[in-house]
Amino acid sequence: MGNKIKKIGLITSGGDAPGMNAAIRAVVRACTYYKVECVGIYRGYQGMIEGDFEPLSARHVSNIINRGGTILKTDRSKEFRTKEGRQKAYNQLKNAEIDGLILIGGDGTFNGGLVFNKEFNFPCIGIPGTIDNDIFGTNYTIGYDTALNTIVQVIDKIRDTASSHNRLFFVEVMGRDAGFIALNAGVGAGAEEILIPEENLGLDRLLESLKRSKRSGKSSSIVVVAEGDKIGKNVFELADYVEQNLPQYEVRVSVLGHMQRGGSPSCFDRVLASRLGVKAVELLLDGKTNLMVGMVNNEIEAVELKDAVKGRHEIDKELLRVSDIMSI
Repeated sequence: MGNKIKKIGLITSGGDAPGMNAAIRAVVRACTYYKVECVGIYRGYQGMIEGDFEPLSARHVSNIINRGGTILKTDRSKEFRTKEGRQKAYNQLKNAEIDGLILIGGDGTFNGGLVFNKEFNFPCIGIPGTIDNDIFGTNYTIGYDTALNTIVQVIDKIRDTASSHNRLFFVEVMGRDAGFIALNAGVGAGAEEILIPEENLGLDRLLESLKRSKRSGKSSSIVVVAEGDKIGKNVFELADYVEQNLPQYEVRVSVLGHMQRGGSPSCFDRVLASRLGVKAVELLLDGKTNLMVGMVNNEIEAVELKDAVKGRHEIDKELLRVSDIMSI
């Protein structure tokens, strides 16, 4: 490995995701293994601007692999979107003698890294940490598996009430622009219908599906709705429409909200974060920049950061087909 990099800065930015702490741990311990310094940067890019830095050793990251959230905190910095803000951040990094950055987050985090590298030629490597699983170049993002398990557990509990009261529940999950969470959690929880931004089911088809379920003998139903679904303005209006047109249903809405982000990461997310964290350090030490580490077919690979941001992670059409069959 080339050894021009002597000190690596590490940030978590954007929305938190279970497994970020496992990734932090992996980066810090890989740095220790390769005998380079690691500096934690608190509160994302805003902390970079303010010089909110702390040297991290292997002992600093003991007992965090099982913790949700991020010990480095996270923030969305308006100041970093300005050239003046990025100049402040660069000056802070140079004053701290930091030679390269590892960025844990989603597309907003990676966009910030691309702009920063373009302006200051500062080495950056991205690690995908977002529950939405909407980053191109990796089959899975850190936090996605945990979020799915959390959602399925909650829907299982909602189904108990739905069955007891013969109710129709609309369960809204995260996914403003992508339906990966809704589709996979919906199939895993046995939802009767799944509404996602990528597929416009339409109100008429939704009503017909619910009527068919009623005719088949189902006394209760679960409809999983991604927050970005285009059928209605919001899940509450959608529920009102169904209740007005299908008075035989007693309709309830449950918005899961930020509980989907929290909790102890699954084993899958801990292992994924560990693998990606080690690879990110190794790429920086090899003199690489503007790359994101990801997992494709169980192999750790690197893709161009710009492709990760601009590319589109396509919804699984086969899983859509399976969900249609399972809704019978």
